[in-house]
Amino acid sequence: MEKNIIVALDLESEIEAIKIARLLKDEVYAFKVGYPLILNNGLQVLTKIASIANVIVDIKIADIPDVSQAIAKKISSYGVKGIIMQGFVGSDTMKAVREVSRELYVVAEMSHEGSLQFITPASEKIALLAKEVGADGLVAPATRPERIKVIKNIANLPILSPGVGTQGGSYSEAMKNGADYVIIGRSIILSQDPLQKIKEFYNGVRK
Repeated sequence: MEKNIIVALDLESEIEAIKIARLLKDEVYAFKVGYPLILNNGLQVLTKIASIANVIVDIKIADIPDVSQAIAKKISSYGVKGIIMQGFVGSDTMKAVREVSRELYVVAEMSHEGSLQFITPASEKIALLAKEVGADGLVAPATRPERIKVIKNIANLPILSPGVGTQGGSYSEAMKNGADYVIIGRSIILSQDPLQKIKEFYNGVRK
């Protein structure tokens, strides 16, 4: 069975993150690593997690092309599978990051309510631009699963969908609406039994 859950290691402790990564490595497509883990432990933590399983770095790069490319090049040197960047910065920055990334995932729309103010109105255009520059996938929210379907139909790229669990999104609804991978963080990593919890998500849609 294909594993399509990406576990967000939104932790500050390297020890705890590595413990969870080793526990869940056979149950995930990848681990998503962001600012909390990197800022508290340095970029070397990326190599340590990447030695266990695939790592997608989520610091949502959003700067001018030269700066964004330098950031992406540095991160890529630590053996990670992919990088997530913001799409609202435009195609020139997307192209710059694409050039130095193994895999590039572009945020078309975010899972929180604030996305509705500025990002969501531009999400469909962002999706088309990401396709044009050769992105490997898009980020679209499980908290608004109908948007997953719209964005996927527009760009026909793999969808990574955050917001399941604590934010209220549904794993099964995200999958039904076209998500290829579902990002889940706190519901799994803060549970008393992360391994059992991730299996519950899988079993809930695949009995």
